[in-house]
Amino acid sequence: MQYDVFRQRRNQRLIFFGVLIALTYGSMVLTAFDPVAGLAAIPRAFIWGASNFIPDESAMRRLPRILERLQETVLVSISSATVASALGLVVAVLGANTTRPHPWFSIPTRAIASIFRNVDVSVWALVLLFSFGQSGYTGFFALFFVTFGFIVRVMIETIDEVGTEPVEALRASGASYMATISQSVIPACLPQLISWVLYMIETNIRSATLIGILTGTGIGFAFDLYFKSFNYGAAGLVVFVIVITVLLIEALSNTIRRSIL
Repeated sequence: MQYDVFRQRRNQRLIFFGVLIALTYGSMVLTAFDPVAGLAAIPRAFIWGASNFIPDESAMRRLPRILERLQETVLVSISSATVASALGLVVAVLGANTTRPHPWFSIPTRAIASIFRNVDVSVWALVLLFSFGQSGYTGFFALFFVTFGFIVRVMIETIDEVGTEPVEALRASGASYMATISQSVIPACLPQLISWVLYMIETNIRSATLIGILTGTGIGFAFDLYFKSFNYGAAGLVVFVIVITVLLIEALSNTIRRSIL
């Protein structure tokens, strides 16, 4: 009997890898992808990048302007993440099974979160361009919608994982709905919420670079401008500044996470 279980698991793994290999090969055939040519191009790409994307003296003179654009991107990323998280927590409380005022709240809440989360941030940016044009509002709302959908989803799961015992205990003692939420649910979920907010700030900074290319704002616009004008040294400096910023924010957020969790 034990031998049959091991054989069944082995067959399942073989079937999985067989299907994966077949899908990979089929994709390569349909797209006419040559893996040998692709691998051979990697060293040439590194050589080209090393010879062209090294910031020079001319690029360094543009550093103050680049930092100004970076500041705009970071502020938009932080503000969109914090505002969306605050509103997302309110909606998650209304939609979670543990704290919902009525069962009818769950379906529309989860549906709205799913729509906002599953529409890519670049699609939101292109759609919002028709309303706000090339401005900071476009990037803010694009990041806001995606962050809102994500936070609602994870906070609903977090609230439901807390359990119903503390909520039922407060309700049994005569506490109001708002008192139950503020004294039981939010204190239990706050560390996880802060952790997810920090994660979304990191993610939004990366996404804001792409949005800036699409909307002509922030650090993404600076990279697009320098790259299209063949000023590869300045474009390389933009990439370097973005990488350093993301690493610093990630290190800071990891420190904060360790202190609250």
